[in-house]
Amino acid sequence: MKKEEKTNVMRVLDGKKIAYESHSYEPDATMSGEEIAAILGEKPEKVFKTLVTQGKSGACYVFVVPVREELDLKKAAKVAGEKAVAMIKQKELLPLTGYVHGGCSPIGMKKAFPTFIHETAAGLDKIYVSAGKVGFQIELSPADLIAVARCKTADIVV
Repeated sequence: MKKEEKTNVMRVLDGKKIAYESHSYEPDATMSGEEIAAILGEKPEKVFKTLVTQGKSGACYVFVVPVREELDLKKAAKVAGEKAVAMIKQKELLPLTGYVHGGCSPIGMKKAFPTFIHETAAGLDKIYVSAGKVGFQIELSPADLIAVARCKTADIVV
């Protein structure tokens, strides 16, 4: 990958001296997380998507779950200490996080939000998350992701 192709996520990781591998692919708007896992040659359990929610209090929360899984909004609300949480509207994602749908990463958002990652991540050697741009993924250790994004692990899927 050429230097000018570095994303903000990669710059954050470089600045913190965190090891990662970057992967890029030709994006397709209809591509599922499972299709991205196949392109990466990985099991879907190792490829995570980043979801942004808003609680009844108005506070926002980030949830990182395997691409094959669905966020359980009741469990998400409980770990966030909210009565309920709902997915934010797609048009609100860019102004809130600095990322577009399909390119949202738990690393390097405009503001640090409470972030939760599915508990299975801790048992993996490497995981993949968006590198902050559609068509770009980063591969890193779950411990490094948990540290840099200040994640708490939790059971948050259906």
